[in-house]
Formats: sequence, structure tokens, C-alpha cells
Amino acid sequence: MITEKKLIAVDLDGTLLNSDSQLSQVTIDTIKQVAGLGHHVVITTGRPYRMAKHYYDQLGMTGPMINFNGSLTHIPGQRWAFEHERTLDKAIFLDILKREQDWQADFIAGEFRKNFYVTHTNRHAISPAFFAVESIDDNSELKQEKVTKAPNVILMQTRHTDKMALAREMETIYQNQATITTWGGPMNILEISAEGVHKAYALEKLLSALNMNRSQLIAFGDELNDDEMLAFAHTGYAMKNANPEILPYADKQLSLTNDEDGVARKLQELFL
Repeated sequence: MITEKKLIAVDLDGTLLNSDSQLSQVTIDTIKQVAGLGHHVVITTGRPYRMAKHYYDQLGMTGPMINFNGSLTHIPGQRWAFEHERTLDKAIFLDILKREQDWQADFIAGEFRKNFYVTHTNRHAISPAFFAVESIDDNSELKQEKVTKAPNVILMQTRHTDKMALAREMETIYQNQATITTWGGPMNILEISAEGVHKAYALEKLLSALNMNRSQLIAFGDELNDDEMLAFAHTGYAMKNANPEILPYADKQLSLTNDEDGVARKLQELFL
């Protein structure tokens, strides 16, 4: 049983959450027990804060949370001396908007800490569920005159037949200014964030803030946006249901999936 205090970074979708995007009672109880022993369990997700806070509250968390794949590290509802935020340059945001047709974009969305704005050029192609809202109303429309501050990330759904090729093209245009990643699965989604921002980037800064070191970091993930985190952690666990492409970055693969409480069962084995 591990007794040294650990920072345990947990992804949400496909990892801590089941296929219905829910936390099982086993997972809730286990996370609370492990945190009660003094370990730092930290949600480390690509989700915006507004789409992760419910799970943070369900788990009874009071410490830091990492959102937007590392763009924002904060303690919800509190002023925290070590809060860290890296936003995308506003000029790049405006340039991407100007090129909407070049990208063959269904939509381009700017995600901020508590809200989002999305282009309405192809409003019919926007799924409200994608943004966790009931409907896409007029107030959500992204226009250049509304861009008064820099977003945490940009999300773009494209009709381009090769999202990887488009990502490479954008990386050439915005070289050393932005990080462009593609989402796993069938959705043609590109995510654009500040250069060098990823989950491991945020975790390195959080370890320093907590006066901890890399040897105390354990991480769990399942998708391409978890690769740096799994590689950076002292022990990185890929879920049984993980994208095969991330397995080289993980130290171990769990024998259970997210629908089988894989994270909770491993934490019970390690700490309880």
C-alpha cells in the first residue's frame, strides 16, 4: 500500500466517467477515500470548467482542477495564489475566424472559463449537446466585434476530409504561436491552444505549486490528449479502453475499462 503523498491526475471522458458520462458510486466513494488520506486527486480534463464543475462537486473536491487540456489550473470559486492560465493570442483567434471558409469550418468556437461563443455561419451543423446546452441561441453567436479577450481554446469542426493534414497546415501557419491537436473518434474537431499547452505542462506547474515532484505523480487517461501526461507521470496508466496510439506513452495498461470502474479499482489496490 502506498503511503507517500501523491498527486493523482485523472482524465474524465473515457477514464473516470463511464460511457454515459456518469460517475459511478464506486468511483465517487473511492476518490473521496483516497483524498481523505491526504493525496491530491486532480481532475485533468480537456473539458471547459463549466462542463466539469458538476463532477468536481460530486466528488467533494476542494483542491485544484485542470481544464482546457492544461490552459487553466485553478481552485473553483476561490482566489488562489498559484492559479495559472495560458490563453491563445487574440490576434490568432481573429485570424482563424477570418479564414473560416479556408478551413471548411462547420463552426469555430471560442471557449472561455465560464462561457463560449460560436460562429453561426452553418448553425444547422452545430449540436447543442456538444456545448452542453439545450439550444444554440442568438446570444452565443461569435462575431469579431465580440472578441474583447483571448480564449482559453478554440474548437473547430471542419468538413475537411483529412483533419490531420489540416492540423499540419495550421501548425505551419501559426508556427511557434499555437498548438493544434485533433480529437480522437469520428468527429472532425480541431483544438487550438497556446503554444506548448498540454496536460503535462499544467501538471509540472502544479507539482511545483504543491511543493511536490514528478516521482509523486500518478496519471490515468485514455485518449490522444493524455499522451504527454502519461509520459510525464512517474506512473502513467492507460485505460483498457484506451486509444491504442497512446499505449507507448503509458507505463501500464489497466485490465478494466471506464465502464468497469477501472480507475477506482486501481486506486483501491494502490491506496486502500
